[in-house]
Amino acid sequence: MDRMVVVGGHQLNGTVSTSGAKNAALPILFATLLAEGEHVFKNVPRLKDIDSTAELLESLGCKTQWDSDYFRVKVGKAPSLEAHYDIVRKMRASILCLGPLLAKYGEAVVSMPGGCAIGTRPIDLHLDGMRALGAEIELQEGYVKAKAKKLKGATFVFETTTVGGTENLLMAACLAEGTTILENAAKEPEIVDLANYLIAMGAKISGHGTSVIRIEGVERLFPSEYKIMPDRIEAGTLVIAGAITGGEVTVNQMVPEHIESLTHKMMDAGFKFQIGKDSVTVFKNQGWKAVDMTTNPYPLFPTDLQAQYMALMAVSQGTSVITETVFENRFMHVQELMRLGADITPKTRVAVVRGRPGMLKGAPVMATDLRASASLVLAGLVASGETLVSRIYHLDRGYEKLENKLSALGAHVRRVSE
Repeated sequence: MDRMVVVGGHQLNGTVSTSGAKNAALPILFATLLAEGEHVFKNVPRLKDIDSTAELLESLGCKTQWDSDYFRVKVGKAPSLEAHYDIVRKMRASILCLGPLLAKYGEAVVSMPGGCAIGTRPIDLHLDGMRALGAEIELQEGYVKAKAKKLKGATFVFETTTVGGTENLLMAACLAEGTTILENAAKEPEIVDLANYLIAMGAKISGHGTSVIRIEGVERLFPSEYKIMPDRIEAGTLVIAGAITGGEVTVNQMVPEHIESLTHKMMDAGFKFQIGKDSVTVFKNQGWKAVDMTTNPYPLFPTDLQAQYMALMAVSQGTSVITETVFENRFMHVQELMRLGADITPKTRVAVVRGRPGMLKGAPVMATDLRASASLVLAGLVASGETLVSRIYHLDRGYEKLENKLSALGAHVRRVSE
């Protein structure tokens, strides 16, 4: 099992590029199940979660292949409509095969994804939405068993905003008979990217990127070619990496608008930026003040950047209050940051962070989830001495060769095997 060694005290400077967005690629790859033939994608990140998705698609009759910078999915008729527990347990996003299978074949058997380190994330709204489209659903022996002779369009109002639920219903509705209207839908850029690929396949969708999405069902979809959007969470992580070390870093091949909630908070803290068409530069700053932050669905501050922002606040001047409204258990990184010397008082969904500039010291720490692992690496960049981050397989689920990107900017980071 690999670990990461971070030697702190080295200012980052230079230019770095983001990879494709994992959270956009996963639903788009599952959308291929809606149309037989060869789908071709560019800018797919090489990550553990992509490997898990490919494994599940293969079990459903697809052939997947990396071809230089392209990722190809050749969809054939599924020999089985069952997504087995052994595969689904590796990645919660596997539930996103439910909508496409049900819409295309009228049947799907998908293992329940179970709990999660950062929260329960139940799939009730996914299932309620499928029932609204006419599906019969039973939960048996840990599996979702869904059937529908033909899905029929309907109006469905999400009780709470859910990205995965919106994605599943959006895909299913494309082949439903009639019109489907999704209200209180998620507005994340990854939803827009999925809708754009479905439109490229021949779907009729409008309103994506707003809280009301309208889908006119069609009889058939066709394979297409598509470039996955840049990863906004990786972009934000790299911006914070430059900022926390007091360096000047340009992050390119990204969409500045996607991380405005972060850059605005950082401006309040005293950072200066240059915003380009597809780049953001954070300038050197030797001291920044603490600024409160609350996570919320897009376009507000993303929960996936909360841990990284907390690392930045841990070395700020003053005290900040960080409130987590999306997941109920997303402060597990707090104890590990405290091992490095951070002064944080966590409550259930609120953490009080008392900044300690220049006071963090390297120590062995353990990653508890994907974004927590990134926050520990960021803190290690400014901690004196050596920080050893264990269980970085979490990091590999969502960051493509992060240690290479940080090293190219001047960080002293290396991967070691236990």
